[in-house]
Amino acid sequence: MAKFDLNTIRHSAAHVMAAAVKELYPDVKFDIGPSTSNGFYYDFDLETRLTTEHLTEIENCMKKIINQQLAFEYSEMTREDAESFLKEDNQNFKLERLADIPQGEVISFYKIGNFSDLCRGPHVEQTRQIGAVKLLSVAGSYYRGKETNPMLQRVYGTAFSNPKELKKYLKNIEEAKKRDHRKLGKELDLFSISDKVGPGLVLWHPKGARIRSIIEDYWRDSHYRDGYEQLYTPHIGKSNLWETSGHLDFYSEGMYSPMEIDKSDYYSKPMNCPFHIEVYQSSLRSYRELPLRWAELGTVYRYEKSGVLHGLLRVRGFTQDDAHIICTPEQVEAEIAEVLRFSLEIWKDFGFKEIKAYLATRPEKSVGEEEQWEQAGNSLKAAIEKSGLEYEVDEGGGAFYGPKIDLKIKDAIGREWQTSTIQFDFNLPERFDMSYIGEDGQKKRPYMIHRALFGSLERFFAILVENYAGVFPTWLAHEQVRVIPIADSHIDYAKEVLSKLKEQGFRASIDFSGDNIGPKIKTARLDRIQYMAVIGDNEIADNTVAVRSRADGQLGAISVDELINKVKEDIDSKGL
Repeated sequence: MAKFDLNTIRHSAAHVMAAAVKELYPDVKFDIGPSTSNGFYYDFDLETRLTTEHLTEIENCMKKIINQQLAFEYSEMTREDAESFLKEDNQNFKLERLADIPQGEVISFYKIGNFSDLCRGPHVEQTRQIGAVKLLSVAGSYYRGKETNPMLQRVYGTAFSNPKELKKYLKNIEEAKKRDHRKLGKELDLFSISDKVGPGLVLWHPKGARIRSIIEDYWRDSHYRDGYEQLYTPHIGKSNLWETSGHLDFYSEGMYSPMEIDKSDYYSKPMNCPFHIEVYQSSLRSYRELPLRWAELGTVYRYEKSGVLHGLLRVRGFTQDDAHIICTPEQVEAEIAEVLRFSLEIWKDFGFKEIKAYLATRPEKSVGEEEQWEQAGNSLKAAIEKSGLEYEVDEGGGAFYGPKIDLKIKDAIGREWQTSTIQFDFNLPERFDMSYIGEDGQKKRPYMIHRALFGSLERFFAILVENYAGVFPTWLAHEQVRVIPIADSHIDYAKEVLSKLKEQGFRASIDFSGDNIGPKIKTARLDRIQYMAVIGDNEIADNTVAVRSRADGQLGAISVDELINKVKEDIDSKGL
């Protein structure tokens, strides 16, 4: 029996799901049903409001169709015949999709049993080759993604070539629910989002803010060591700045309404780039100054539709770990290689080992000279190959203003996350007429590279929470050691221990509650504390602490100095 890739299996499963829905709800109207990175979905217009119980019914019908081993039958129609067929079945959404197919292109249908669907394929040969399916959820979805269009019902599912792979995936879904950063953020009191403040705007609580500040300190120290300088720029800028950058022409829907100040319109910044360019333009630049590496933790504001907001992963106000490298054409290849090395070093420190690169090349519509694109693309490719990273080429996937590298990391349960971006820009240097004086005394146009490592602190924080399931490594934890006196008579010694820990710069506290030792330890575990230093009569008599490590279990009674050394080793190794 032929083997098929997951995309083909999942697209075929979407087709089977549509056939099942048609069998159960004959008056249904269809839109599209593509495969996705984790499964598939199909958008339906039907009067019945689908629930979990309905999904079970649809899934059972799908399994019946799959077990019938029906063939996927391919056919082609003329445009006129296809229109007649879809009109007869009252499929108005499919008629609009048919109209999107350019004149002269093949119009194809796939049929299983009595159900035929407008589709370019590909599909498996017969339904039994789908293997194993599971319907997961249903959500509302505007037709073509526009709020003014009808609301359809989008049913999500997944499919695998065999039940064993499906079982593993479903187990990971359950694990992902336990790790959901929104759930853990509330349990650990890390952050919140208030309707009174506004959707997509994050309130960082003390514990979350402490971890964020640790990340920021690490980020700054690492950048200074790697030859970057830090910038601070305003949160708003005059309209003419955004006109020059092109944001008002091409990105106005993502920007917030202007405010009038001194009879001029000001906009909240959606990006930091124009401000960095203004710093560059503040004086005449020489080739001797280049490369310039300028970084900023800059908070930006972008309008996102309420339906796509998702905890810290999709917000309206977020802080980019932005940087711009301005260099000569001769410096490009070395700079790209250094950025990639720097990125991999940082991901290693945060515990991520599985990293894959995606090289996006020139799209059909673009700006910049062919020679620039070729040099930039070759520099990106050379840097990836030198790093030894696995990579894929995304032909034509670059931005109109330059090629790029995207890095994706895998977390503890195998999910892939888009993170770092290294992006060339041939557009803004032209728009802002950037220049430097070359060695020959002539004005030249510099190359500009946009670069973000985490992407945004909010999204990166969410990834960290879910990767570690809230149990941050010691160097990142908001609280590294909790001193737990068994009774009030042990508090004075506990304070002495705490004082020694704080002298070493550790983040530590004492549990002053009147609870018994059992509840105190349970609370520390729920708070994801890495080290617990329990103190009773024996510890006071022997001048020790009874240490429990979250990673290593009971360490027994050790001196405070031994505890200090243990925590230091853990911090220095970053828990790796």
